[in-house]
Amino acid sequence: MSQDALSKLLSTRDWLMADGATGTNLFNMGLSSGEPPEFWNIDQPDNIRQLYRGAVESGSDIFLTNTFGGNASRLKLHQAQDRVHELNRVGAALAREIADASGRTVVVAGSVGPTGEIFEPMGTLTHALAVEMFHEQAEGLKAGGADVLWVETISAPEEYKAAAEAAALAGMPWCGTMSFDTAGRTMMGTTSAAMAEMVEKLANPPLAFGANCGVGASDLMRTVLGFVSTGSPRPIIAKGNAGIPKYHDGHIHYDGTPELMGEYAVLARDAGARIIGGCCGTMPEHLKAMRAALESTPKGPRPTLEEISAKLGGFSSASDGTGDTSNDPKRERRNRRG
Repeated sequence: MSQDALSKLLSTRDWLMADGATGTNLFNMGLSSGEPPEFWNIDQPDNIRQLYRGAVESGSDIFLTNTFGGNASRLKLHQAQDRVHELNRVGAALAREIADASGRTVVVAGSVGPTGEIFEPMGTLTHALAVEMFHEQAEGLKAGGADVLWVETISAPEEYKAAAEAAALAGMPWCGTMSFDTAGRTMMGTTSAAMAEMVEKLANPPLAFGANCGVGASDLMRTVLGFVSTGSPRPIIAKGNAGIPKYHDGHIHYDGTPELMGEYAVLARDAGARIIGGCCGTMPEHLKAMRAALESTPKGPRPTLEEISAKLGGFSSASDGTGDTSNDPKRERRNRRG
């Protein structure tokens, strides 16, 4: 089996830059609240090309397809559960077109978000149904030309495991991130240490794993240090939000400046992340600053929690959920909003 595009690129570089926000960029183009972004793959393809091009032209080595909510469970909310294959295939095909026109190696990552359902026994979602939904989406992304599946913003270990199985069924390499947004844990209670342990036990482990979204860049960095401390040999992904969301004139605005995201990118690399990108609020101007900072700043020592909070702002909770809080900086209890 020939080496996949992402592994090939990782073997030639110390770090790769991923992309930024999908939703924030599309809302700026006129996507209305409640409208499924995936519909734009068919209805507004030029806007989706513009989204992808923005990432590539800002220096991203990997960018995600506009298919985050492209599973049957999410699309059923819009009576579009029968359009899974089409919306994913077209979302990936538009991405393939932009990547191939870039003149360099750019990896198309097929975005696979959570189903939005809760697993048995608390909810009704079964493992078999979750695998089926993810597999259907994966086949659409594969047909459109995605290089790798990119499972993201997962909070339940069961869902992560179902996505791993679906990737194997589709014969696709995959990466997978979870979102740590509740005092260093996912909404379902998973810690960074527990995730790293789970990843190594999977029958079909991801090429790379890590964290995306969550609270702010500081909290995400603390989670990355948690992954690194487990000694995992697998490449780690850091995809943090551009600061903290603020409600402002009727819309959500993220307060992270391009300079802050440049600092974050360098800290993430120095902490041990190999794939570094942004999540909510991260626009092309942030990506350009991140790329410039990564290229112009020599690699430094692994940052401490004190250095992270001094550069990116305090943490949102005293603990990262993994138990030992003896090294936590005392000032991290300060309100991050000022």
